[in-house]
Amino acid sequence: DPLCRKAVRVSMGTVFQIPWTYIENNVKELGEWGFKTAAMALCEHAVSIDDQALMAEGRLALVFGTEGYGLSQSAIDACDYVVKIPMEYNVDSLNVAAASAVAFWQLRCQQ
Repeated sequence: DPLCRKAVRVSMGTVFQIPWTYIENNVKELGEWGFKTAAMALCEHAVSIDDQALMAEGRLALVFGTEGYGLSQSAIDACDYVVKIPMEYNVDSLNVAAASAVAFWQLRCQQ
């Protein structure tokens, strides 16, 4: 919960500066609001976070799963993109805080 006291404290209040929402297992609703969706997931068909088509999207919503379980297959299937962060040294995943930080940094200059 981004509004729990600990999350607000460790984010230094930035949770109130970044637009976010809860979606009850209905990623397609984001498409109705004019967003393309990108599931952050480790899949063989995932594109890199620096993919040019992804970077060119005007309104992009990133979809993150929970720590440990990640996203459900139905959530992944509902997204327009499946995106991964390329890593070295046999690292296969990051926690959701680190993954979101990398993704937001990479996509910050999105056109």
